[in-house]
Amino acid sequence: MKQIDFRYDLLPLKDKLFRLALRIVQDRPEAEDVTQDTLLRVWERREELSQVKSLEAYVLTTGRNLALDRCRKREAQNISLEETTADTPDSALTADRQMEADEKRQRVHDIFNRLPETQRTVMQLRDIEGKTTREVAEIMGLTEENVKVILFRARRTVREQYEKLENYGL
Repeated sequence: MKQIDFRYDLLPLKDKLFRLALRIVQDRPEAEDVTQDTLLRVWERREELSQVKSLEAYVLTTGRNLALDRCRKREAQNISLEETTADTPDSALTADRQMEADEKRQRVHDIFNRLPETQRTVMQLRDIEGKTTREVAEIMGLTEENVKVILFRARRTVREQYEKLENYGL
């Protein structure tokens, strides 16, 4: 592998790293700290990275491990995320339809946050970040088959919980 350049090799990964950390620690300032610590840690070990196949997988794995360590220290893995600003509303939607869409998005967001950490992380990497099953397996240290099972169960849980809320209001 070539010499690692902070600006061109590491900085482009900071947004993905931040989103992953945010899904794990569920606290914006803490996720920012995890992102910064991860980038510093990888930069300090840049000489050792010549045998790494995928720098992105290495960085995300390091960030995931740091985020999990912080969660264990805090002993609070399922704190709600802060309110995030929704995407700009579509001007074609009426106010009541926009409110309904926001409520549905919030329900899915809440259900997603109640998933176990492993399921949340796998869904984040696969469905939101767009990683392949192989990349997710490499980042999480799992087999591809295990990633598929975890992803299936997470999606099923989200779907069932959402349907329960929509149909029964529970």
